[in-house]
Amino acid sequence: MRQINGTSLLVSISEDLSNEPVLKVWALDKPDKKTGAPKCLSSLSIQNGRKQFPISAFAALDNLSQLAVGFANGSVTVVRGDLINDRGAKQRTVFESEEPITGVEFRDGSTTTLYLATTGRLLTLTITGRGQGQPAKNLEDNGCGVGCMTVDSDSGDIVVARNDAIYFYGVNGRGPSYAYEGPKQLVHVFGTFVALVTPPKANTTFKPGILRRFVGGQADDLYKSSTFALLDTDLKYVAHTETLVQEVRTLFAEWGDLFILTRDGKLFRYHEKSLGQKLEILYQRDLYVLAINLAQKAGVDTAQRNAILRKYGDYLHKKCDYDTAMQQYLKAIDNTEPSQVIRKFLDSQRINNFIEYLEELHEHDKATVDHTTLLLNCYAKLKDTAKLETFIKSGTHFDLETAIAMCRQGGYYDQAVFLSKKHGEHDRVVDILIEDSKNYEDALDYINRSEPAVTYPNLMRYARVLLEHYPRETTQLFIEYYTGKYQPRKDASLPTTPAPAGGAASAVQNLASFIPLPYRQTTNVQTPAATDNQQFALSNGEAAIAPDADAFQEYDVPKPRTAFSSFVDHPDQFIVFLEACLKGGNIDEKDKVDLHTTLFEVYLEIAASKTGPEKRNWEAKAKALIDGKDISMDASNVLLLSHLSNFRDGTVLVREQQGLRFDIFRSYASAGDTASAIKALRKYGPEEPELYPAALKYFTSSPKVLEEARDEVDAVLKKIDEDGLMAPLQVIQTLSTNGVATMGMVKKYLSDTFERERKEISNNRRLIESYRNETDAKRKEIDELGTKSAVFQTRRCSACGGSLDLPTVHFLCRHSFHQRCLNHVGDEDIECPKCAPTNNNIRAFRKAQEESADRHEMFQDALHRSRDKFGTVSEFFGRGVMAAPATE
Repeated sequence: MRQINGTSLLVSISEDLSNEPVLKVWALDKPDKKTGAPKCLSSLSIQNGRKQFPISAFAALDNLSQLAVGFANGSVTVVRGDLINDRGAKQRTVFESEEPITGVEFRDGSTTTLYLATTGRLLTLTITGRGQGQPAKNLEDNGCGVGCMTVDSDSGDIVVARNDAIYFYGVNGRGPSYAYEGPKQLVHVFGTFVALVTPPKANTTFKPGILRRFVGGQADDLYKSSTFALLDTDLKYVAHTETLVQEVRTLFAEWGDLFILTRDGKLFRYHEKSLGQKLEILYQRDLYVLAINLAQKAGVDTAQRNAILRKYGDYLHKKCDYDTAMQQYLKAIDNTEPSQVIRKFLDSQRINNFIEYLEELHEHDKATVDHTTLLLNCYAKLKDTAKLETFIKSGTHFDLETAIAMCRQGGYYDQAVFLSKKHGEHDRVVDILIEDSKNYEDALDYINRSEPAVTYPNLMRYARVLLEHYPRETTQLFIEYYTGKYQPRKDASLPTTPAPAGGAASAVQNLASFIPLPYRQTTNVQTPAATDNQQFALSNGEAAIAPDADAFQEYDVPKPRTAFSSFVDHPDQFIVFLEACLKGGNIDEKDKVDLHTTLFEVYLEIAASKTGPEKRNWEAKAKALIDGKDISMDASNVLLLSHLSNFRDGTVLVREQQGLRFDIFRSYASAGDTASAIKALRKYGPEEPELYPAALKYFTSSPKVLEEARDEVDAVLKKIDEDGLMAPLQVIQTLSTNGVATMGMVKKYLSDTFERERKEISNNRRLIESYRNETDAKRKEIDELGTKSAVFQTRRCSACGGSLDLPTVHFLCRHSFHQRCLNHVGDEDIECPKCAPTNNNIRAFRKAQEESADRHEMFQDALHRSRDKFGTVSEFFGRGVMAAPATE
């Protein structure tokens, strides 16, 4: 009896050895109206050539289109037709043999194949499709017992249980087999398990009577007991085993569970445990490998799988199998808290396992700064330079900051430099070379090979140190950068020289091949990793060359002022730098001022520290600097610097350039340098007349000065007198201030002054008399014109020169004209054409005087600038500035 999966159809075969077996198809969901029993859809007698042999095997397709019935006499009958609708069926004996049939199973696909099992053979027979009608093919010369063949509905494979093992057969023949010793009674595929029932074993040790005497009536049950087992053939373990008191009749699966029916009518139901329950059972039995395989087969997520691996690792660690335990921890590294593992391997004896785990953390990018620190400390403790360098070359699976810091702390400077170069940490490369390795030459060379954006900050940061050890090279680098001519140095290939025959290159030397080409250089600093003169160096095929002019890189040239502080305590290099910057050109005016001023200051500082010819040489340079035509410096700065350095020539030059001649003379006078004051007076006096009154005051300030400038006093007084720079009274007041000058010194000056004044008074009196006489004559003429008639005796026209004829026009100015020559129109006033220009000028002059009479600021300005104050007042009085306003 068999139910068709997924339907309510039940197929049953009844047999009576006196008649042919009868096959019936029942519809369990269609009860008969009369009896209430399931309705029989069809009924068919199974033919066996009228041979009365029991049925030993039965199989049917899911659609009941074909059924196969095996008999104990070795024949197999196949039934085809529509048994569900009872539309008729055909049956045919497809196989006969001398061995009884123990199993039949269908494999449905493009062709329908019938697998036949006898007690001695296993055969295949094509029922439909290609190969139909051909005789059965022998698959294997081993058969099986009744009930020991079934089909795996999921894969379509045929499962055969024999005493030695369980065998699988597929399309291509025999597949895998799984050893399981013991006789087999029944086999059934349940999900991923193979269910086996072992028949009761005959007991030959004890006789039944003796056994019954000890156990009573249960002795018969012991002889009937069967063993039931569930095998997972994929994972190769026994999932369940149980001894059943009664003999098992059949196995079947339904509702996701497995059922066992015994001979006494009992039905046992078996439900598969959940994955978690299975794993817990395996944990309790320490079957971690099986648990891992089971989880992997079930397709659990990575987190759950790693949890199993951690449990397995903990188990192995307790058993002191540290290497295997570490392998499990490494597999579970993605979801494992590193501290849980690290604490287990902190013992120094387990340092290799500890290193292995830390390395794996870095490979999976799960390492923290602390993990990198621990790993590098372990390498340092073991002095394992090879592993340290392998770790460094591994890439970016570590914290760069920590790795470099630990290498520096442990004295592995070459490795720290390599890491910094590889990851473009150019600033740190220079820092290591200078601060740790003290390798100033390589540091300077590295800076020289860097890009402009990298060179500048490093040069500024370490300028003083580099100037201290390599002043010339560092100054040259400053000059190139600040003049806009800097370009990184590059490497050129040279013929490769053969490597030494003795020994391979060390691991440290191998690091050179990983350094980016533009930044390679030689280092001579020994580290713990280079005890045998191991060092980073240019490879045999490389050499430094000058930058390529065709690959010029532009960059922003910094202000020269930014470099000034770097040259503290290095004045010689500072001068070279400043002079080179001034010669380099392309400098704006403000930067030129800074450069000239700073260079002037440095010249004076060096001159102050020297003596003799060397001092004069530096002062000459300073003087030449400020005396140049194209030199741009702030005069106040030069004056201040010259004053602080007591550099008088600089003060004089600047004041000359600025036109401060009076200040030059005053500086000499303040310093009591009479000779220089006299020179300044002679040099600047003609252009600066105010110097003479100041000189007079200075020369008579003290007896000593007067003694030194006695010959110059007369010249000063003469110049003052000639140019009228001071009034005689002011001269007397100046000379009498200090009581140093004597009357004899000014006797000639006073006599000349008095004589000149007398002559001027006499001249003025004569002018006054002439002006008075002229004025009286003009007044008399005006009176006569107003009281007396004028007689005109002119006979020619003043315009055309012709003889006068009427009409004639006579003017009081004694000019006569033809009326036609005057071009007179209308009644307009007629003015003498000859006198009109002069009269117009007089009227314009008078009008200007009247307009300027109210412009008092003009009077005050002229009075302020005039040397003859009284003459200026008289002039403006004549213009009417001081006249009373006219009343209307």
